Order: sequence, then C-alpha cells, then structure tokens
Amino acid sequence: AVVSTQSGHYGRGRAVCRLAAGRAFSVSSANCAKVSVLGASGGIGQPLSLLLKQSTLIDELSLYDIANTVGVAADLSHIESKAQVKGYVGESELEECLKGSNIVVIPAGMPRKPGMTRDDLFNINAGIAKSLAEACARTCPEAMICIISNPVNSTVPIAAEVYKKAGVYDPKRIFGVTTLDVVRANTFIAELKGTPVEQTQCPVIGGHAGITILPLLSRVEPSVQFTDEERQALTVRIQNAGTEVVEAKAGGGSATLSMAYAGARFAFALLQAMNGAKNVVECSMVDSDVTELPFFSTPLVLGRNGVEKNLGIGTINDFEKEGLEKLKGELNASIEKGIKFANQ
Repeated sequence: AVVSTQSGHYGRGRAVCRLAAGRAFSVSSANCAKVSVLGASGGIGQPLSLLLKQSTLIDELSLYDIANTVGVAADLSHIESKAQVKGYVGESELEECLKGSNIVVIPAGMPRKPGMTRDDLFNINAGIAKSLAEACARTCPEAMICIISNPVNSTVPIAAEVYKKAGVYDPKRIFGVTTLDVVRANTFIAELKGTPVEQTQCPVIGGHAGITILPLLSRVEPSVQFTDEERQALTVRIQNAGTEVVEAKAGGGSATLSMAYAGARFAFALLQAMNGAKNVVECSMVDSDVTELPFFSTPLVLGRNGVEKNLGIGTINDFEKEGLEKLKGELNASIEKGIKFANQ
C-alpha cells in the first residue's frame, strides 16, 4: 500500500521493500540499473546489499569496501535473484567499482558508540565522505548519490562542494538519506495510535541529527490527533531514536538493520522514479531554497533525473514552527562545518 497525497505517493520504496521479500517480486524492469554500495562490508552495508540484491530493477550490484568485500559478494551471489554481484577491495579498485553506476549508496564510515553524537563522528567520517565523493565525481558524475554516512548534516555539503570543485555538480542528484527518520516516525505513530503501520505516513523535515529532525505530526496520513504531551514526547523520541538503539546495543553498534531498510527503501523509490514511475515522493536532505539554509530535508517528487520537484515544508502548526526555528542554528552550523572541511 502507498499513501496518496495531493502531490504524489509516499512510500513507493517502502512497498517495494515489502514485495522484495517474496521470490515472486516483479516490477517493470525495462531500464535496469547498476547500483554501487560503498562501505558494503559494514554493519549497514551488508544488510543493505542483501535487500538491494532482491530487486528486479537492479541487474548489477557493485560492492566496495577496504576489506572483506569479495566474501560478502560471493555470499550474496548465491541468492536466486537477477542482480550480478561483484566485490571490490581497496582504493585501487574503487573506480572500477563505480564505473557505469546509475546509483551510488554510501554507508561507509565509523558507527556511533554510546555517549557519541553524530557530530562526534565528523573527524573520522568527513574524510571518508570526501574521498569517496571525489571518486564518484571523477568516475560516475551523473550517478545519483545517496549519502548515509554520518553526520549527514555535514557529509551532504561535503559531497556537494567536491562536485562543485570538479565542475560536475547537479543539485538534483545528491541526496542525504533521512528516510530512517520517516520510518521511525511511521512506526512510533502506528504503535501509539493503533493505525495500520503499512499505511501510516509522516513527513519529516530539517536534517538528520537530534533537534534538526522535525516530524510533521500535524500532517500524518491517515490523520490522527495528538495531545500536547503526546506530540512533545513523540517528537523527542523520533529525534533521539538513534541513541535509543546505540544504548540498547551497549557498545555493539548503532542502528544498522533499520538504516539498511531505510536506505533500500530510498534506493528503490529512486529506481522506480528513474524507470518512469510517476508521483514518487520521499523525504531527503538536498540542496534547497525552501529556507535560508543551503541544504534542507523536505518531501521531494523523484524523477528520471533525480529531484523533479521540491514540495517544500507546506502547512505546519505552531509547535512545528517553533521546532523549525530552533533547528536552524544547529543545522546551519553542521552545514558550514562540512563546507569548510571540503574547502580545506
């Protein structure tokens, strides 16, 4: 099921995620794609690659990491689905992995540990994001780039700056994957209100860390009512859901499985749009003029060439307006930090 809105259909990628679990999964695949996963041996990369392997819209799945990728690829290659899988290890094989890619999904980097914020990851992951973006800009400049590596609020601006320097920047093709915030919002709302989780859809705007994550609870479909206490508690839980998983894993990692699902959901939505499906809507952090900030996550209509239309923020209530003003300072600081790093 997909939830229809006046502007499009939310959750196409989510519907594909569910269908992909069955062997009989079928979607028109007139224009099959090469998808590359950078960081494919990691905690997100392996389950993400497993989900992608099941799609009939992918005929080549290219896996890259600094170690263990050949084994991951060999394992996945035994699965009875059409995508041909190949593993690439180390920097010397990165460009061969990327060559001819239509979509590149980047979960590479260090995961969060207890007590760490996403911003604490900056010093490690910013360099990784920059070097991988440079390789993409050289090798597959027209590919759709889906950035999962945290802190997304900084790694998306880093990639954009890299592409600008290379003279190949197309703002419609670089995405910060904020889908997990939408997935969590949908799940938590359905649990609280008893709505069918498959049909529950809540747009989430802003960024992808703490208070920069702003679920628009006034716009949930199907429409539900929240008390002030419910609205406050639910917003905070959605904002801090990543920390909830980090603490539950007690040093054993961060949100890898749910992030893999969310990354696959976004990739499937993008693949469908690139294959001509109409009114495909997902939230993502992109180059934006919706606010005074240069990057911002809002619902987007996806198309053959990436962002077809930015649907903007839309109508929001006073609670959400207050949250919007509160998030701008922190989000802008993270964006500026990424831009500064990219230009060092």
